[in-house]
Order: sequence, then C-alpha cells, then structure tokens
Amino acid sequence: MPGNIVDRIDDRVKIRTVLVSVFNKTGLDVLVPGLVRINPDIRILSTGGTYGALEKMLGAQAKGRLIQVSDYTGQPETQGGLVKTLDFKIYLGLLTETYNPAHQDDLQRTGADPIDMAVVNLYPFAQVTANPGVTPEEARANIDIGGPCMVRASAKNYIRVASVTDPAEYDTVLRRLEELGGCLDLATRFFLAQEAFAMTARYEAAIARYFGQIDPRGMRDFYEIQNPEQGA
Repeated sequence: MPGNIVDRIDDRVKIRTVLVSVFNKTGLDVLVPGLVRINPDIRILSTGGTYGALEKMLGAQAKGRLIQVSDYTGQPETQGGLVKTLDFKIYLGLLTETYNPAHQDDLQRTGADPIDMAVVNLYPFAQVTANPGVTPEEARANIDIGGPCMVRASAKNYIRVASVTDPAEYDTVLRRLEELGGCLDLATRFFLAQEAFAMTARYEAAIARYFGQIDPRGMRDFYEIQNPEQGA
C-alpha cells in the first residue's frame, strides 16, 4: 500500500508558514494582511508576480516575513516562470506528517519548514480556450503544472495543511482563524480539501475536453516544423 497510514493528528493547527502562489490575485489584499494581523509571526513564501503584489500590500510588514520561494529553495525561477515551486523542500513542507519521526528528521536534514497553508489558484485554461480562434499552442501555454501539484499535495495532507484555492473562501478562512486563535481545525481543513480536489478535477477535465476535440493530423499546421523528414 503506498504512502503512510496516519492514526494520530492535531485537530487544530497553528498557521505559521503560508505558501502563496496565485494567478488570480483577487482578495489577497484582504487575506494576507488578515493573516499577518491574526498571526504576527507568520512567514509567507511566494513566487514571481505574487511576491511583487504582496510586497506592495504589506509594505514595511514584508521585511523578515515575506520570502521569495527561490530564496527559500536556493533554486532560481526559470525563464517565463516555467519552474518555480517544483522543489523537494516545498513538497516536504506540504506533505510531512506531524507525528512521523522520519518526516521530522527529513525537515531537520534539509532545513525545510512545515507549510501549514497553501493559497494557490491556477492559470486560466478554461477562460483562454473559450476565446474564438485560440490555438493549441496558446492553450498549451496555459496549462498549469506547479499549481495543481501544490493544490493536490496540500489537499492530500488535510490532516495538517489548509489548501485554499478560491478567493471566495478567504473571508471564511480568516473568520475561522480569528475564532480559533490563529489555528484551523480539521473540519475546516477537510472542507477546503474537498473544494480543492473539485477544482483540480474541473481543471483537468477542461484540458482533456479541449485537446480531445483536435485532430492530431492537423497539429503540424500550428507550428513551423524544423525536421519534416523525421515526421513524415
């Protein structure tokens, strides 16, 4: 049987480290200052354009609190943001289990921290492919890789991690944190996981529908083929 079977967890988990990486930045100006207000010692890991937006929102509060994922992992982002978060330290932080000694040893060995919340939404594949005349290449460029991986990892580990995927959930998350003194309970984390898995299912279904309707024999029309003799 793959993975670990867990029988001991905490109902309430203090939100100390948050990973924020979003395409849709709606509501971040409410969520992130709210997280800082509720848990003043919180650390926020972020990427690319999200990092820049959060730096402006937090102002002086960003110092010592807001950290580039590339600085945390030691791996620079690749051109165009192709690879930003696909890193061992990120997934160790998302997937570790509190009462697993081997996981805790891995955290200490790598200098990684448990990540308690992932605020992630994805490239707008469905919106882009709804536009008339969109090409398969434009569609391909809008397939998110790191985002769904982070969503699935954080939702899988609902026993410790909150997976926040919808800006409409931000107010609920903040309200629950206020009620529980900066913690989130198992029921809230599980609800967020349900929402996260439903979102990734819709996302993958949209990709499959779009590419499923294209005749493979016509794909060469969308590209300048450099080695036609090999594709004949």
